[in-house]
Amino acid sequence: MADQLAPKWFQHALAQAPASRWVSVLDCDIHYLRWGPAASDRPGLLFLHAGGAHAQWWSFIAPFLAEDRAVAAIDFSGMGDSGRREHYGSACHVPEIAAVLADADLGERPIIVGHSFGGFMALCYGDQHGADLSGMVFIDTPLRPEVEAKANPTKAYTRPKPVHPDLDTILKRFRLGPAQPCENGYILDFIAQHSVVECEGGWTWKFDVAARGADHHDEPLVDYLSNMTCRKALIYGADSSMVSSDIVEYMRGLFAPGEPIICMPEAHHHLFLDQPLAFIAALRAILSGWNA
Repeated sequence: MADQLAPKWFQHALAQAPASRWVSVLDCDIHYLRWGPAASDRPGLLFLHAGGAHAQWWSFIAPFLAEDRAVAAIDFSGMGDSGRREHYGSACHVPEIAAVLADADLGERPIIVGHSFGGFMALCYGDQHGADLSGMVFIDTPLRPEVEAKANPTKAYTRPKPVHPDLDTILKRFRLGPAQPCENGYILDFIAQHSVVECEGGWTWKFDVAARGADHHDEPLVDYLSNMTCRKALIYGADSSMVSSDIVEYMRGLFAPGEPIICMPEAHHHLFLDQPLAFIAALRAILSGWNA
């Protein structure tokens, strides 16, 4: 990891410490973070992390949106500090989203922002509850034509997690997946520190291997997006390995005219790590356009 001094904006964001809360969902303890006022006229925001990630990925983003609205970020079961299950998928993650939306007091018509896998879970939630939302923002969440998706199914993550002898060793082993460069080493350092847990024999990653399966790819996600009843937007990285130009053009046909589709220059799949301030500005612009 790079020994890089964090800029003042990043230090300021982390100084806005969130409340750490828990809610029980289907006999599993779900952890989430919450920023912002107790009540607001503006729709609250719920951030959904990518596969194997956790709520702290949003800790340097959320405070900039929480000045006048409630903001929360979930740890899905099997990830972050939430409990573990025998089986994972939208059948448990959708109720987890619903429970956090209610417990965090995000208002009657909140907005969901989902990155990658979090965007897939947002689609699953929106298929059932889209009418109850003010909008949904997808962050580098790729949807492919149905034929191609079935011909190239995403394989589940099955490799056992390694155990490293000490904290310093495992922190040095932190990598983004999919692999990409990231010049903001201070962000990677912060995320890495919240991605590990002490275990028998040393240290390992927090996520449950079983939680990184691909069951959601069996759902009609394209139909979910096409039939979405709330407003929606897409932000993707110009250099993303997940959202290619062909995928963007395909997804454009699933959005209504005028719905924002924003390309983030000089950004890969984890675009809000690459260009955090530009991402915040883009998200603010979307919310402004929605009068939300």
